[in-house]
Amino acid sequence: MNLIPTKGDFSLGALTAVIAGHLRFCRPDRVKSWPYNPLQRLTYLFVIFVLFPLIIWTGLAMSPAFVSSVPAAVILLGGQQSARTIHFFVSLVLLLFLLIHVAMICLVGFRNRMRAMIMGHVVTRKEHS
Repeated sequence: MNLIPTKGDFSLGALTAVIAGHLRFCRPDRVKSWPYNPLQRLTYLFVIFVLFPLIIWTGLAMSPAFVSSVPAAVILLGGQQSARTIHFFVSLVLLLFLLIHVAMICLVGFRNRMRAMIMGHVVTRKEHS
């Protein structure tokens, strides 16, 4: 799994081409659908390194035991009510990510993608017949 973006992934042209393709509901061909596109790479990195740590931090900031032992963690968020609000909105973004993720897997071929995730290889038409 290669999530490290290349220099070309940060170009405005690469990102707008991918977003325009998604907005036009264009299905990529089988070869282009397997490697991660720039938007997928940046989204996965954002979810892994921003949203997941933020959901954990805000969740801990709502815990009275954590607040009493590490009050600075709650102060940085602006208090427990701010932590609740941030936690709620980050949860919504993660839910939206999950729904879009599952919808895209169904769109590009659910059975083959699930088989690839579980078994670790892709079954081509030659192997299938």
